[in-house]
Amino acid sequence: MTQDHTTAAPVCYRHPDRHTLLRCSRCERPICASCSIDASVGQRCPECIKEEGTQRVIPTGSKRTRTSGAPATTTFVALAVIFFVLTGFGRNLVDSSIGRALAQVNFLVEAGEWWRIFTPILLHASFMHILFNMWALWVLGPQIERGVGTWPFVGAYLASAGMGGAFAYLMGSPADIAVGASGAIFGLFGIWFNFAVRRRNTMQGRYLLRQIGFLLVLNAALPFIVGGIAWEAHLGGLIAGFVIGELWSRVPRKDALAGRLAVTIAIGALGILAVLVLPVGAM
Repeated sequence: MTQDHTTAAPVCYRHPDRHTLLRCSRCERPICASCSIDASVGQRCPECIKEEGTQRVIPTGSKRTRTSGAPATTTFVALAVIFFVLTGFGRNLVDSSIGRALAQVNFLVEAGEWWRIFTPILLHASFMHILFNMWALWVLGPQIERGVGTWPFVGAYLASAGMGGAFAYLMGSPADIAVGASGAIFGLFGIWFNFAVRRRNTMQGRYLLRQIGFLLVLNAALPFIVGGIAWEAHLGGLIAGFVIGELWSRVPRKDALAGRLAVTIAIGALGILAVLVLPVGAM
């Protein structure tokens, strides 16, 4: 179980209802994914593109709300809330039939129930647990989904969850039980972190590195302050997200959608293979 503590992101200067971690690399104004336009160097806002006389590379269209154009993000949030209600708002979660069916129980994973490294994203143990996870998903998810496509985003979310579960399995004990979407959420952090690292020589990249770096350091310190946090899932999800972001950046534009989806399937399959081949606590 884990709780993610984050700080509010700036809002897009054209869409004040949307938080964003992106900035125009020319004028430095905050922009959301709908307004972000790939340029030869970094990202541009529509005004700067107009001034420079360049053309838009990836059309995204105008959005009315933060999550319009991001159906997977909305669906993941809705499913988490529905299952939170169905499990009595997290009370006696492990003792409920839903909890027993979906929680990551390491000795059951070792017995062959590999899907349990993915299903804990539907379970949360308390209001604070689901609040921080879903808030982070609500802030970080839509921009990634609109930028890469819905199915690659779904693949990245699940692959990060699976790799987080695999790390919790490989670094845990047979009796360990884990619930929560933290592995998947840290996968989104990893994607953003990779985005910032690759743009570290721009003002936008340096800004993102400072912000995301602070959040990662804060979350890394939490297991030493608050008990019951599956830091192994954090680590696995973060690594998976960073690798996914790096591989996405190398996918040719011609086959971008299929290539991005293939990357996430490969990372998810690696997590499954790890728990099928290696014993619990192998690391």
